[in-house]
Amino acid sequence: MCAVLPPRDLPTAAGLALGAVADLLLADPRRRHPVAGFGRVAGALERCVWRNSRAAGAGYAALLVGAAAGLGAVLDRATRGRPATRTLVTAAAAWTVLGGTSLGRAATAMARTLDAGDLPAARTLLPTLAGRDPAGLDEAELARATVESVAENTADAAVAPLVWGAVAGLPGLLGHRAVNTLDAMVGHRSPRYARFGWAAARADDVANWLPARLTAALTVAAAPAVGGSARGAWTAWRRDGAAHPSPNAGRCEAALAGALGLRLGGRNVYGSRVEDRPVLGSGRTPAARDVPRAVRLSRAVWIAAAVLATAFRSRGRG
Repeated sequence: MCAVLPPRDLPTAAGLALGAVADLLLADPRRRHPVAGFGRVAGALERCVWRNSRAAGAGYAALLVGAAAGLGAVLDRATRGRPATRTLVTAAAAWTVLGGTSLGRAATAMARTLDAGDLPAARTLLPTLAGRDPAGLDEAELARATVESVAENTADAAVAPLVWGAVAGLPGLLGHRAVNTLDAMVGHRSPRYARFGWAAARADDVANWLPARLTAALTVAAAPAVGGSARGAWTAWRRDGAAHPSPNAGRCEAALAGALGLRLGGRNVYGSRVEDRPVLGSGRTPAARDVPRAVRLSRAVWIAAAVLATAFRSRGRG
Protein backbone atom coordinates (compact mmCIF):
# COMPACT_ATOMS: atom_id res chain seq x y z
CA MET A 1 0.00 0.00 0.00
CA CYS A 2 2.80 2.41 0.85
CA ALA A 3 4.13 2.12 -2.69
CA VAL A 4 1.06 3.85 -4.11
CA LEU A 5 0.91 6.61 -1.51
CA PRO A 6 2.81 9.89 -1.94
CA PRO A 7 5.09 11.02 0.89
CA ARG A 8 3.18 12.41 3.86
CA ASP A 9 3.00 16.16 3.27
CA LEU A 10 0.88 18.10 5.72
CA PRO A 11 1.66 21.54 4.22
CA THR A 12 0.46 20.38 0.79
CA ALA A 13 -2.62 18.81 2.35
CA ALA A 14 -3.39 22.06 4.15
CA GLY A 15 -2.87 23.97 0.91
CA LEU A 16 -5.32 21.76 -0.95
CA ALA A 17 -7.90 22.33 1.77
CA LEU A 18 -7.37 26.10 1.78
CA GLY A 19 -7.51 26.25 -2.02
CA ALA A 20 -10.81 24.36 -2.03
CA VAL A 21 -12.23 26.73 0.60
CA ALA A 22 -11.05 29.72 -1.45
CA ASP A 23 -12.80 28.37 -4.53
CA LEU A 24 -15.94 27.65 -2.54
CA LEU A 25 -16.06 31.21 -1.17
CA LEU A 26 -14.53 33.25 -3.98
CA ALA A 27 -14.81 31.21 -7.20
CA ASP A 28 -12.15 31.83 -9.85
CA PRO A 29 -9.83 34.85 -9.64
CA ARG A 30 -11.66 37.68 -11.41
CA ARG A 31 -8.67 39.41 -12.96
CA ARG A 32 -5.45 38.22 -14.59
CA HIS A 33 -6.43 34.58 -14.24
CA PRO A 34 -3.27 32.47 -14.74
CA VAL A 35 -5.21 29.84 -16.69
CA ALA A 36 -6.36 32.52 -19.14
CA GLY A 37 -2.74 33.62 -19.48
CA PHE A 38 -1.70 30.04 -20.19
CA GLY A 39 -4.44 29.86 -22.81
CA ARG A 40 -3.14 32.98 -24.56
CA VAL A 41 0.38 31.54 -24.67
CA ALA A 42 -0.95 28.21 -25.94
CA GLY A 43 -3.00 29.95 -28.62
CA ALA A 44 -0.05 31.99 -29.83
CA LEU A 45 2.17 28.93 -29.96
CA GLU A 46 -0.47 26.91 -31.79
CA ARG A 47 -0.68 29.52 -34.55
CA CYS A 48 3.08 29.21 -35.03
CA VAL A 49 3.53 25.44 -34.93
CA TRP A 50 0.24 24.06 -36.27
CA ARG A 51 0.57 21.29 -38.81
CA ASN A 52 -2.00 18.75 -39.92
CA SER A 53 -0.02 16.15 -38.04
CA ARG A 54 -0.40 14.08 -34.89
CA ALA A 55 3.32 14.33 -34.25
CA ALA A 56 3.24 18.13 -34.35
CA GLY A 57 0.26 18.17 -32.00
CA ALA A 58 1.94 15.74 -29.62
CA GLY A 59 5.04 17.92 -29.48
CA TYR A 60 2.91 21.00 -28.87
CA ALA A 61 1.00 19.34 -26.02
CA ALA A 62 4.12 17.83 -24.46
CA LEU A 63 5.91 21.19 -24.45
CA LEU A 64 3.09 23.08 -22.78
CA VAL A 65 2.12 20.40 -20.27
CA GLY A 66 5.78 19.84 -19.48
CA ALA A 67 6.28 23.54 -18.89
CA ALA A 68 3.30 23.73 -16.52
CA ALA A 69 4.31 20.63 -14.59
CA GLY A 70 7.91 21.84 -14.60
CA LEU A 71 6.86 25.12 -13.01
CA GLY A 72 5.07 23.10 -10.37
CA ALA A 73 8.24 21.07 -9.77
CA VAL A 74 10.28 24.27 -9.38
CA LEU A 75 7.79 25.61 -6.84
CA ASP A 76 7.77 22.25 -5.08
CA ARG A 77 11.54 22.27 -4.74
CA ALA A 78 11.66 25.93 -3.71
CA THR A 79 9.20 25.37 -0.85
CA ARG A 80 10.76 22.25 0.65
CA GLY A 81 11.56 22.83 4.29
CA ARG A 82 9.32 25.91 4.32
CA PRO A 83 5.94 24.55 5.41
CA ALA A 84 4.08 27.86 5.66
CA THR A 85 5.24 28.94 2.21
CA ARG A 86 4.37 25.54 0.73
CA THR A 87 0.89 25.73 2.20
CA LEU A 88 0.27 29.21 0.77
CA VAL A 89 1.70 28.39 -2.66
CA THR A 90 -0.31 25.17 -2.88
CA ALA A 91 -3.45 27.01 -1.77
CA ALA A 92 -2.94 29.66 -4.45
CA ALA A 93 -2.33 27.02 -7.12
CA ALA A 94 -5.36 24.97 -6.06
CA TRP A 95 -7.59 28.05 -6.03
CA THR A 96 -6.35 28.95 -9.50
CA VAL A 97 -7.00 25.56 -11.08
CA LEU A 98 -10.27 24.66 -9.35
CA GLY A 99 -13.48 25.67 -11.11
CA GLY A 100 -16.28 24.05 -9.14
CA THR A 101 -17.87 27.23 -7.82
CA SER A 102 -17.61 29.12 -11.10
CA LEU A 103 -19.27 26.14 -12.80
CA GLY A 104 -22.10 26.27 -10.29
CA ARG A 105 -22.54 30.01 -10.70
CA ALA A 106 -22.69 29.76 -14.50
CA ALA A 107 -25.28 27.00 -14.27
CA THR A 108 -27.31 28.96 -11.72
CA ALA A 109 -27.31 31.99 -14.01
CA MET A 110 -28.68 29.75 -16.76
CA ALA A 111 -31.41 28.44 -14.45
CA ARG A 112 -32.50 31.96 -13.52
CA THR A 113 -32.60 33.01 -17.15
CA LEU A 114 -34.69 29.98 -18.08
CA ASP A 115 -37.03 30.63 -15.17
CA ALA A 116 -37.52 34.15 -16.52
CA GLY A 117 -38.46 32.70 -19.91
CA ASP A 118 -35.69 34.61 -21.71
CA LEU A 119 -34.56 31.99 -24.24
CA PRO A 120 -32.40 34.37 -26.34
CA ALA A 121 -30.41 35.32 -23.23
CA ALA A 122 -30.17 31.68 -22.20
CA ARG A 123 -28.79 30.75 -25.62
CA THR A 124 -26.21 33.51 -25.22
CA LEU A 125 -25.15 32.02 -21.87
CA LEU A 126 -24.77 28.45 -23.10
CA PRO A 127 -21.23 28.83 -24.57
CA THR A 128 -19.96 29.49 -21.02
CA LEU A 129 -21.07 25.95 -20.16
CA ALA A 130 -21.05 23.80 -23.30
CA GLY A 131 -19.62 23.85 -26.79
CA ARG A 132 -22.78 22.88 -28.66
CA ASP A 133 -24.63 25.26 -30.99
CA PRO A 134 -27.34 27.03 -28.94
CA ALA A 135 -29.32 28.32 -31.93
CA GLY A 136 -32.86 27.02 -31.85
CA LEU A 137 -32.56 25.15 -28.54
CA ASP A 138 -35.69 25.26 -26.38
CA GLU A 139 -35.87 25.33 -22.58
CA ALA A 140 -35.62 21.55 -22.22
CA GLU A 141 -32.57 21.29 -24.48
CA LEU A 142 -30.85 24.22 -22.76
CA ALA A 143 -31.56 22.66 -19.38
CA ARG A 144 -30.22 19.30 -20.59
CA ALA A 145 -27.04 20.90 -21.93
CA THR A 146 -26.53 22.68 -18.61
CA VAL A 147 -27.07 19.59 -16.48
CA GLU A 148 -24.75 17.54 -18.68
CA SER A 149 -22.09 20.26 -18.44
CA VAL A 150 -22.39 20.35 -14.66
CA ALA A 151 -21.98 16.57 -14.47
CA GLU A 152 -18.98 16.38 -16.81
CA ASN A 153 -17.19 19.45 -15.51
CA THR A 154 -17.55 18.47 -11.89
CA ALA A 155 -14.95 15.85 -12.74
CA ASP A 156 -12.82 17.95 -15.11
CA ALA A 157 -12.78 21.26 -13.23
CA ALA A 158 -13.03 20.20 -9.59
CA VAL A 159 -12.47 16.54 -8.75
CA ALA A 160 -9.59 15.88 -11.18
CA PRO A 161 -7.40 18.81 -10.00
CA LEU A 162 -7.88 17.64 -6.41
CA VAL A 163 -6.94 14.07 -7.32
CA TRP A 164 -3.79 15.16 -9.11
CA GLY A 165 -2.92 17.60 -6.34
CA ALA A 166 -3.25 14.78 -3.82
CA VAL A 167 -1.13 12.40 -5.88
CA ALA A 168 1.55 14.74 -7.23
CA GLY A 169 1.29 18.03 -5.35
CA LEU A 170 2.08 21.24 -7.22
CA PRO A 171 3.24 19.55 -10.45
CA GLY A 172 -0.01 17.58 -10.48
CA LEU A 173 -2.19 20.64 -9.97
CA LEU A 174 -0.55 22.69 -12.71
CA GLY A 175 0.05 19.82 -15.10
CA HIS A 176 -3.55 18.67 -15.00
CA ARG A 177 -4.90 22.16 -15.62
CA ALA A 178 -2.61 22.45 -18.65
CA VAL A 179 -3.90 19.13 -20.03
CA ASN A 180 -7.52 20.13 -19.49
CA THR A 181 -7.05 23.57 -21.03
CA LEU A 182 -5.37 22.19 -24.13
CA ASP A 183 -8.15 19.65 -24.59
CA ALA A 184 -10.68 22.50 -24.52
CA MET A 185 -8.64 24.49 -27.04
CA VAL A 186 -7.52 21.90 -29.59
CA GLY A 187 -8.90 18.54 -28.45
CA HIS A 188 -12.31 18.80 -30.08
CA ARG A 189 -13.09 17.19 -33.41
CA SER A 190 -12.84 19.66 -36.27
CA PRO A 191 -11.05 19.72 -39.61
CA ARG A 192 -8.23 21.81 -38.11
CA TYR A 193 -7.73 19.77 -34.93
CA ALA A 194 -8.69 16.22 -35.91
CA ARG A 195 -5.01 15.29 -36.11
CA PHE A 196 -3.20 18.15 -34.39
CA GLY A 197 -5.42 17.93 -31.30
CA TRP A 198 -5.38 14.14 -31.04
CA ALA A 199 -2.63 14.00 -28.40
CA ALA A 200 -4.23 16.70 -26.24
CA ALA A 201 -7.57 14.88 -26.32
CA ARG A 202 -6.04 11.51 -25.46
CA ALA A 203 -3.97 13.03 -22.65
CA ASP A 204 -7.14 14.50 -21.18
CA ASP A 205 -8.87 11.12 -21.41
CA VAL A 206 -6.02 9.49 -19.49
CA ALA A 207 -5.72 12.27 -16.89
CA ASN A 208 -9.45 12.19 -16.14
CA TRP A 209 -10.02 8.43 -16.22
CA LEU A 210 -9.76 7.89 -12.46
CA PRO A 211 -11.29 11.26 -11.44
CA ALA A 212 -14.37 10.61 -13.60
CA ARG A 213 -15.01 7.31 -11.88
CA LEU A 214 -14.38 8.83 -8.48
CA THR A 215 -16.89 11.54 -9.41
CA ALA A 216 -19.47 8.91 -10.30
CA ALA A 217 -18.84 7.04 -7.05
CA LEU A 218 -19.13 10.22 -4.99
CA THR A 219 -22.34 11.08 -6.87
CA VAL A 220 -23.77 7.78 -5.66
CA ALA A 221 -22.65 8.52 -2.10
CA ALA A 222 -23.80 12.15 -2.05
CA ALA A 223 -27.15 11.71 -3.82
CA PRO A 224 -29.22 11.23 -0.64
CA ALA A 225 -27.78 14.43 0.85
CA VAL A 226 -29.53 16.47 -1.87
CA GLY A 227 -32.72 14.42 -2.01
CA GLY A 228 -31.51 12.15 -4.80
CA SER A 229 -31.31 8.40 -5.17
CA ALA A 230 -28.08 6.53 -4.51
CA ARG A 231 -29.56 3.38 -6.04
CA GLY A 232 -30.65 5.28 -9.14
CA ALA A 233 -27.19 6.82 -9.51
CA TRP A 234 -25.48 3.43 -9.16
CA THR A 235 -27.83 1.70 -11.59
CA ALA A 236 -27.54 4.36 -14.30
CA TRP A 237 -23.76 4.59 -13.92
CA ARG A 238 -23.25 0.86 -14.31
CA ARG A 239 -25.89 0.38 -17.01
CA ASP A 240 -25.41 3.47 -19.20
CA GLY A 241 -22.05 5.09 -18.44
CA ALA A 242 -20.00 3.11 -20.95
CA ALA A 243 -22.42 3.87 -23.82
CA HIS A 244 -21.24 7.47 -24.05
CA PRO A 245 -18.59 8.18 -26.74
CA SER A 246 -16.32 9.73 -24.11
CA PRO A 247 -14.52 7.21 -21.88
CA ASN A 248 -15.12 9.53 -18.92
CA ALA A 249 -18.03 11.95 -19.33
CA GLY A 250 -20.66 9.24 -19.62
CA ARG A 251 -19.90 7.88 -16.16
CA CYS A 252 -20.45 11.28 -14.53
CA GLU A 253 -23.53 12.15 -16.59
CA ALA A 254 -25.18 8.78 -16.10
CA ALA A 255 -24.63 8.82 -12.34
CA LEU A 256 -26.07 12.33 -12.02
CA ALA A 257 -29.02 11.44 -14.25
CA GLY A 258 -29.83 8.41 -12.11
CA ALA A 259 -29.39 10.34 -8.87
CA LEU A 260 -31.85 13.05 -9.92
CA GLY A 261 -34.31 10.87 -11.84
CA LEU A 262 -33.49 12.43 -15.21
CA ARG A 263 -32.84 11.28 -18.75
CA LEU A 264 -29.82 12.79 -20.47
CA GLY A 265 -28.36 12.31 -23.94
CA GLY A 266 -29.86 12.94 -27.36
CA ARG A 267 -28.93 14.98 -30.40
CA ASN A 268 -26.17 17.59 -30.00
CA VAL A 269 -25.14 20.03 -32.71
CA TYR A 270 -21.58 21.36 -32.79
CA GLY A 271 -21.45 23.76 -35.74
CA SER A 272 -21.59 21.57 -38.83
CA ARG A 273 -21.20 18.35 -36.81
CA VAL A 274 -24.17 16.48 -35.35
CA GLU A 275 -23.88 13.76 -32.71
CA ASP A 276 -26.67 11.48 -31.52
CA ARG A 277 -25.70 10.65 -27.96
CA PRO A 278 -27.04 7.55 -26.17
CA VAL A 279 -29.71 7.88 -23.51
CA LEU A 280 -28.34 8.07 -19.96
CA GLY A 281 -30.77 7.42 -17.14
CA SER A 282 -34.40 6.41 -17.35
CA GLY A 283 -36.19 9.41 -15.84
CA ARG A 284 -37.79 12.49 -17.31
CA THR A 285 -36.40 15.22 -19.54
CA PRO A 286 -34.54 17.92 -17.56
CA ALA A 287 -36.22 21.25 -16.89
CA ALA A 288 -34.93 24.54 -15.53
CA ARG A 289 -35.81 23.52 -11.96
CA ASP A 290 -33.38 20.60 -12.21
CA VAL A 291 -30.33 22.79 -12.76
CA PRO A 292 -30.09 23.98 -9.11
CA ARG A 293 -30.45 20.35 -8.00
CA ALA A 294 -27.54 19.39 -10.23
CA VAL A 295 -25.47 22.28 -8.85
CA ARG A 296 -26.12 21.20 -5.25
CA LEU A 297 -25.12 17.64 -6.05
CA SER A 298 -22.01 18.82 -7.88
CA ARG A 299 -20.98 20.93 -4.89
CA ALA A 300 -21.46 18.03 -2.50
CA VAL A 301 -19.36 15.78 -4.75
CA TRP A 302 -16.38 18.07 -5.10
CA ILE A 303 -16.38 19.06 -1.43
CA ALA A 304 -16.23 15.36 -0.61
CA ALA A 305 -13.37 15.01 -3.11
CA ALA A 306 -11.52 17.87 -1.36
CA VAL A 307 -11.86 16.10 1.98
CA LEU A 308 -10.57 12.85 0.49
CA ALA A 309 -7.68 14.56 -1.28
CA THR A 310 -6.61 16.31 1.90
CA ALA A 311 -6.81 13.09 3.89
CA PHE A 312 -4.89 11.14 1.25
CA ARG A 313 -2.02 13.64 1.18
CA SER A 314 -2.02 13.92 4.97
CA ARG A 315 -1.77 10.19 5.41
CA GLY A 316 0.93 9.55 2.83
CA ARG A 317 3.74 7.23 3.72
CA GLY A 318 5.86 8.10 6.67
